[in-house]
Amino acid sequence: MTPAQARRIAVEASHALAAAGQGDMVWGHAAVRDPEGRGIWIKAPGWGLEEVRDDRLQLVSYDAEVLHGDGTPHKECHIHLEILQAAPELNCSVHTHAVPAIAFAALDAPLLPISHEGALFAGEDVPRFRGTGGLVSSPELGKSLATALGAAPAALMPKHGLVAAGHTAAAAVMHAVLLERACAVQLQAQAAGPVVIHSDVAEAQAKRTECWPDSQLEAGYRYLVRKTATGAFAAV
Repeated sequence: MTPAQARRIAVEASHALAAAGQGDMVWGHAAVRDPEGRGIWIKAPGWGLEEVRDDRLQLVSYDAEVLHGDGTPHKECHIHLEILQAAPELNCSVHTHAVPAIAFAALDAPLLPISHEGALFAGEDVPRFRGTGGLVSSPELGKSLATALGAAPAALMPKHGLVAAGHTAAAAVMHAVLLERACAVQLQAQAAGPVVIHSDVAEAQAKRTECWPDSQLEAGYRYLVRKTATGAFAAV
């Protein structure tokens, strides 16, 4: 991958998140690892996910300094800097304020494999970052969040939102999308009464392998990208 390709992917991932409905005005972001080891490519503050273009990107160093682009870095750039530093196999991370994720996290209930989306966690509960309900605005909080995420595809940030990561942008974006959808399904079920039917661990593990291989994550991501390209969700 070249830096130009990393920038293109940062734009594409941002648009895909917007197409999935994970935008929150000008807040939330996707970050892509710079292939030359200089830091991350991320949108500049003040732009919505659907508004991201190449000239609205920043290259932010691991010391949180802007090496390319305009303005100061996002206050929460430490989310991505610390997650990607902690796990060299990851190339993209995502942070959004998806409403179903925030609402579900407030219940402090385990995420159950009710649906295909819930099986993403293979029958285990989704991790939760409880270090703060405010902004992750320091390296220390970023490191704590990276520890909470661990090797999981995504984590909830109670009182705040979600974080997701992957070895590709497709995986990171889809992990965020699938966590949001899993939370939404369980919220609907619990609104009607106690959840009594869901996959056991063995079935959830099998469903994760069957439903969410890289090829299916890529297919879902490509659908979101096409959605932006066809004008179904036009970027500015």
